[in-house]
Amino acid sequence: MTYRLLALLSLPLFLAACATGPGYTGDHINTELQPRAAAQASDGGSGETVVWGGRIIQAQPLEDATQLEVLAYPLQRNQQPDTGKSSQGRFLVYYPGYLEPADYASDRLITVTGPLREAHTGRVGEADYRYPVINADDIHLWPEQQQVRRDEPRVRFGVGVMLHR
Repeated sequence: MTYRLLALLSLPLFLAACATGPGYTGDHINTELQPRAAAQASDGGSGETVVWGGRIIQAQPLEDATQLEVLAYPLQRNQQPDTGKSSQGRFLVYYPGYLEPADYASDRLITVTGPLREAHTGRVGEADYRYPVINADDIHLWPEQQQVRRDEPRVRFGVGVMLHR
């Protein structure tokens, strides 16, 4: 009986631990439209509300907003960008107000929600590039990932007594 009570009391803790994403949901969000398809659409997907995420390439403060260039990745269930999968192109984020470029630095992961506006043509290296553009309602900046130490093996096999320093 005490095990059941303990399991029942710990259930909310386990559920809370699983729900660590920004939780952008709603019937008004188009979850099917991806950055590459929006860039190819004649109107750039203008008017659609999306949730996209990726790796920041560059943060640029403007006069009354901040522009982020983002390399898009598919989102995991918790809406964190899955950088282990193929990128989905690039997109621009316009956030009304100032975002500190040191906080929104290159290689940081973000998830953004907001309506799309008309696409913007820019350049990636020497090539022209058509960017879908989000007017950000909200931005979730993911915590920086800790670097995994690669100087020691992760798995060890052995039999008997082992001395380890």
